[in-house]
Amino acid sequence: MNEKNIQQKRKHTHKKILILSSFLFLLLVFCFLKKVVFQKEQREIPKNMDINYSFTEIFQNDITDYDIQDDNIQDNTSQNITTDTSWYLMLVNKWNPIPENYEVNLVKIKGGECVDERIYEPLMEMLEDAKDENWNQLPKVVSGYRTAEKQQSLYDEKITEYKKKGYSESEAKELAEEWVAVPGYSEHQLGFAVDINGATYDLYLWLQENSYKYGFIFRYPGYKTEITGIAEEVWHYRYVGVEAATEIYEQGLCLEEYLENIKE
Repeated sequence: MNEKNIQQKRKHTHKKILILSSFLFLLLVFCFLKKVVFQKEQREIPKNMDINYSFTEIFQNDITDYDIQDDNIQDNTSQNITTDTSWYLMLVNKWNPIPENYEVNLVKIKGGECVDERIYEPLMEMLEDAKDENWNQLPKVVSGYRTAEKQQSLYDEKITEYKKKGYSESEAKELAEEWVAVPGYSEHQLGFAVDINGATYDLYLWLQENSYKYGFIFRYPGYKTEITGIAEEVWHYRYVGVEAATEIYEQGLCLEEYLENIKE
């Protein structure tokens, strides 16, 4: 083989290497862009969400001092708790009010919020396991149990907010009720619903895929708004027990659909 043929062969080999390298580079770029687009879609604000309404504004009325306080502090203001195991499937939404004379035993969690004592252990276990997806920080429960007075205050504030934007009284109420339940119709008044705040949005993706293992459900997904009556709330989780939560997760249901199914 003469020198000319050798040089041509080398050029051909170099060309192949260059083409292969270019292909691998384009493949890596494609994978990266696909990941970015996927994450953007996951973070997309629901269509009916006020785009100027940030997480900070959502939580500002509920955030408390997050210095660690004494855990497991018993609230003895009420003692009558039903022993029926179906307590965690109680349906409260804009069409189903909290039962009259409803009472709950509360326990204080880190940050000062309170929840029904029966969900304390699975809630804390879930939050602890979620740390890896939250920059190794314990996610914060920024709203747990609410009194009727607290719920009324949040409801009134939201109506006022929309009225300041130029909406009429009726329009403001309708918009407000997409985000804040009418007093007496809020799961927060039951004691086993929580709003969770994280250091990164990745926390919410983890919760959506793992909360059922601890008995919690992503209560208000955007694609179920017509059924739940509430706009998407990525921070709101409700305890329903592991069995129900697993079925709801695996079948892509909301609580209303699940309860309807088990009636049949």
